[in-house]
Amino acid sequence: MFLCAASVASADSRVFIIANQADGYGVDQCLARGEKCGAHAARSYCRSRDFAEASSYRRVDPDEITGSVPKAAESCSHARCSEHVAITCQR
Repeated sequence: MFLCAASVASADSRVFIIANQADGYGVDQCLARGEKCGAHAARSYCRSRDFAEASSYRRVDPDEITGSVPKAAESCSHARCSEHVAITCQR
């Protein structure tokens, strides 16, 4: 009997948390909502950091970012507040 074991290569990935401010073009909302229209921006962000692709992108709640978001941003309630987006990049 011959057994062949295949090892799964884990992809090198990294999550970047970035401020997602309104740019007037709607890209910020595409990223924050994880919509398909944000794919190009997320991929471009990853490629600018020597990664091949973006495997995911989404809005991040301030509670998920311990100590990184100033309290003023957490309590902001008007439309010009910045959101934060997590972009997961893979090599």
